[in-house]
Amino acid sequence: MEQNSLLFKATFNPIIKTYILLYVGFILLLSVLGIPLLLIWFLGFGQWYSKHYFEKLECELSEKNLRFRKGILLQVEKTIPLENIQDLTFVEGPLLRALHLTVIKIETAGQGHHQGNEMSLIGIMDAALFRNKVLEQRLAILKSRGADSQSDTLAEIAETLKSIEKLLRTKVA
Repeated sequence: MEQNSLLFKATFNPIIKTYILLYVGFILLLSVLGIPLLLIWFLGFGQWYSKHYFEKLECELSEKNLRFRKGILLQVEKTIPLENIQDLTFVEGPLLRALHLTVIKIETAGQGHHQGNEMSLIGIMDAALFRNKVLEQRLAILKSRGADSQSDTLAEIAETLKSIEKLLRTKVA
């Protein structure tokens, strides 16, 4: 079995807890049915939820994959091969900027019109450093893959030439 060692483990900014509390509170405020739940959200459940959500966040960069895990009741774990990553985009809305948070949106090849392996990572500390590490590792994989495919192609050409040589010898004899 091929080893896939851990290169970098992202840390998340604890201010995410405040962001979740305010974000969900804003959504509850906008919905008529959610207004009565605002008090429950802000005085207890929201604080509990945002704390436990933060504790469950994980993001790891390994030699070949990016793995992300989140969730309390509904847990989500996604693993994306680095070679499939097409773009890493920084997103900042007004609330995110006010809290000094960044969302990194990762877009992958072949996701088409559905979500596929798309990931959004909110609140990674040193987001620019994390992005650079992911892109550097992706480039290293693509370079090594290119070298492997070139050597495979050369081996195929050598095999074909040997076959042609063998055919020519049998026709001459």
